[in-house]
Amino acid sequence: MTEFDPEKFEDKYANYFPELQKAYKQAFEVMNDRYDSELVHAIDQQILNESEPFYDEAEGFYVELPENPLDRLTAVIADDEKAETILDEFVAEIESQLRRIFDV
Repeated sequence: MTEFDPEKFEDKYANYFPELQKAYKQAFEVMNDRYDSELVHAIDQQILNESEPFYDEAEGFYVELPENPLDRLTAVIADDEKAETILDEFVAEIESQLRRIFDV
């Protein structure tokens, strides 16, 4: 477990890059075990690659997605409702992994 400093998280890529990679990778593995791997991979590569994790004292960890995230999905055919459900769960899993890794 990594000691977490909210102020250091402002420069997260310099201070916590390995932990961020681990959180995203573990979330991917969880989601890949639950859902269609093509859709999970497309969400990971076409949406979450442009996402940004943040930390707020009141809210904890949260992930901001790029604008119109579902419009970015071009590698697979999936209805918007299914893709949105999986994306929401994927984001929740990333946030959960961040909480676990940083024990926050």
